[in-house]
Parts: sequence; C-alpha cells; structure tokens
Amino acid sequence: MSSIAKAKGFKHSKPGLWLSLGTTAFGAISIAKDVRKAQDEHDNLKLINAVVGALALVTGAALLIRELKQLGDDDVLLG
Repeated sequence: MSSIAKAKGFKHSKPGLWLSLGTTAFGAISIAKDVRKAQDEHDNLKLINAVVGALALVTGAALLIRELKQLGDDDVLLG
C-alpha cells in the first residue's frame, strides 16, 4: 500500500476521526473569539458570519461523531 493510500485511509480511521474532532474543538475557540469581537464592535454582519460558522462546526462535529459510532459498530472486538 502506498503512503498516499495510507494517508487517505487515516481520515476514516479512529485516530483520524479523533484528530478531526480535536481540530474542530480548536475551531470552536476561534468562533467564540469572533462572536465576542463582533459583539464588542456591534457588527451584526460579523456576528451572523460567526453564527453560521458555528452551525457548520456543530454539523461537522455531529458527522464525525456519527462516523466514530459506525466504526465502533463495525468493530468485531467491541461487540
């Protein structure tokens, strides 16, 4: 198996999914900062942008969690 194929397979492995969830958590910190900054500046357009970004982040995290659960269901050792 080539190293490129291994790298592509990592995304759909448990460690890869956990890494993606970790980066999502860092994204949440950035969005929280954006929301605070928009509120301080009373900039509704920046606030809307931050809220939409937060919704996308939540959706992405939900998809990752669902994929983690599916990997767990397919694992023979986990039962």
